[in-house]
Amino acid sequence: MLNFKTVNITAAVVFIGLLIVSAIYGISIWWFLIFGLLWLIVTGMGSAFIGWNYHITSINFCSKPSKNQIAITFDDGPNPEFTPRVLDLLEAHKAKATFFCIGKHIASYPEIFQRILDEGHTVGNHTFSHTNGFGFLPTAKVVSELLQTNAVAKKHSGLVLNLYRPAFGVTNPNIAKALKILGMQSIGWNKRSLDTTSISEAQILRRITKRLKAGDVILLHDTSEKSVRVLEQLLLFLRQKNLESVSVDSLCNIKAYA
Repeated sequence: MLNFKTVNITAAVVFIGLLIVSAIYGISIWWFLIFGLLWLIVTGMGSAFIGWNYHITSINFCSKPSKNQIAITFDDGPNPEFTPRVLDLLEAHKAKATFFCIGKHIASYPEIFQRILDEGHTVGNHTFSHTNGFGFLPTAKVVSELLQTNAVAKKHSGLVLNLYRPAFGVTNPNIAKALKILGMQSIGWNKRSLDTTSISEAQILRRITKRLKAGDVILLHDTSEKSVRVLEQLLLFLRQKNLESVSVDSLCNIKAYA
């Protein structure tokens, strides 16, 4: 799979080759423009698709699960209206999940955050502000965001969060440096539900359940009525297929807390 380092090394070699050819034979500037555009497209896609592991090596699924298990993950909570309903459904079906929480929401709803933990689920870091421009923040600001979330999580639970879910699934060199500084593990997914878009519940459920297998990591959000209804149907599907939902750290045998 392509990654930022190998693409840049290859790009540098090709660029030098183009310069040499241009000096000898005089090629058109369009070759340089096309080459630059290709580099930009590849790097942009690598930054947007977490499954590429372009900037960061994320855990997107478990390739060798020891049991018939999958991991359901939720982003953007805790939410005062929908997270409790998600927890009720998980409890009713004896399922466990991973909640990647936004720091400012933990601060606003610490009792819901505590309930997540009390009921045996795992929590992770999903930035403090989840600002739309998170992918453009410098390394120091990314570090600050993650530390703020870890601080508020520790205040309310005593835990130091080790797992990080990139905001919007976007990665870049600054985020990679921040995770290296903090020693945190990025968690992606290989089943993106698109439950925050306008597609129907039936379409979302099909996206998740099509070829669903042990070791898969599902991305949902505990922030909407639609997602709650999809979760209810998904849990029934898992029961029919004899698949168990567990936390991502349990599925992949990794440390959730430092």
